Amino acid sequence: MEQENKENEAKTHLSEKDKKFRDFALNGNLWLVIFYVCIPLSAFQLINHLFNILDTMMASHVSAIAVSAVAYLTQIQNMISAIGMGLAVGSSLKISEAYGAGDYQMVKKRLSTLIAICGIISLAVLCLAPITPAFLRITGTPEEFIAVGSKYFVVTLFATVLSFFNNVYIAIERSRGNSKRILRLNMLVITLKLSITAIFIYGLNADITMIAVASVISQSFLFIMAIRNLTEGDNAFTFSIKSIHFKKNVVNPMLNLSFPVIVEKVAFALGKTVVNSMSKEYGSVTVGALGISNNINGITTQCQNGFQDGGASIISQNIGAGNLKRALDTFWRLLIINAGIGLIGYILLNVFIEPITWLFANSQEGFNAEFQQTIIKVFRYDSFGGCVPLGINAAVMALLFGFGKTKLTLFCNFCRVFVFRIPILWALQNFTTLGSESVGIVMGASNILTAMLSCIVAAFVIHDIKKKQEAQQ
Repeated sequence: MEQENKENEAKTHLSEKDKKFRDFALNGNLWLVIFYVCIPLSAFQLINHLFNILDTMMASHVSAIAVSAVAYLTQIQNMISAIGMGLAVGSSLKISEAYGAGDYQMVKKRLSTLIAICGIISLAVLCLAPITPAFLRITGTPEEFIAVGSKYFVVTLFATVLSFFNNVYIAIERSRGNSKRILRLNMLVITLKLSITAIFIYGLNADITMIAVASVISQSFLFIMAIRNLTEGDNAFTFSIKSIHFKKNVVNPMLNLSFPVIVEKVAFALGKTVVNSMSKEYGSVTVGALGISNNINGITTQCQNGFQDGGASIISQNIGAGNLKRALDTFWRLLIINAGIGLIGYILLNVFIEPITWLFANSQEGFNAEFQQTIIKVFRYDSFGGCVPLGINAAVMALLFGFGKTKLTLFCNFCRVFVFRIPILWALQNFTTLGSESVGIVMGASNILTAMLSCIVAAFVIHDIKKKQEAQQ
């Protein structure tokens, strides 16, 4: 009886701020809820991406080979960090669902257990550091990139481990509606990272390894802030060793939702690595041009991803509260918003593409006009298939994530790379005389086909949801 009383007390323990947000997310004007949660996340994604672009520009200041090596190795790093990102996405949705359902004890258990799981995975990842050259060769990394970026990759492993915890922390804050806190903290982190990188590259003429060192320093700052905020006070959203429970009802829902997300993100990063490897046929400069094109296109898609992340959290909270109609209405609003962002982004980026690419074509070796034209050629196709179609796809992903349909997100993104991207690039290389523009064509085509597939999937999911709505009435 005493244990039951303690559990009941834990269930009611929630800060006043968290109580107010829960009521707002479940009952407030839906447009306002979406903008309140998603605009700071979208701004965070955009600013973070812009600073990543500046990071790439600094790498290009070293040399064209250096920026190509960074672009290539980043995809391998993304394969590893996908584990932490997948856990953060899937598990935070189950935390949001428990939050919406009012089961605050389960919120605390899942939060604490999730952090413990990240610690175990981090130890395994660091074991790659001593065998980095061999690992990079297994992944098909060109020898010239290994020579330039081997030390860079070792340092990024430590940054990746820190990002495991930081991604989980950001996901937890997102589920609480603390989007503004996420934006503030990451602004500090990004500013710190950029400042240190600028000092290393422009002040000390350092190599790309020091770019990774700057990442470790900046990620460490966010890690420290995460520890402070997750251990401050004693409520449902604070970490507690006593709340770590490796029991089925705590762990299984998180892992079942996270595993397809992890596989999806690893496969997607692996696919991009394969595309980069295939793109070497057109020269190392094309690999860098593709990476830069993706970064420029990401100015639009990262904004859309902010609405995807926030929207998925809102959807899962309303599902936890049993409000399927409101969850579905969130998706339709996200679809309108993301399509609008995509259209505006497409127009603006194509108008200003020449001055943007001029920044990337300058290095210590001088201005590289051929490199600039290669970037523009790839980007024209990439943006046509990326801005609006990927915005539609992001809204569908929010729907699928929110309703726990992560196996379907895995299916869509697997097809995006291994059905719509790699085979088409192979065909263009073997049956046409097209040059480096092939990589741009395949990016545009695969993104359009993915958006079409996700719309078909969404139609079936929405039909199923409406049947459940009718059963509730």
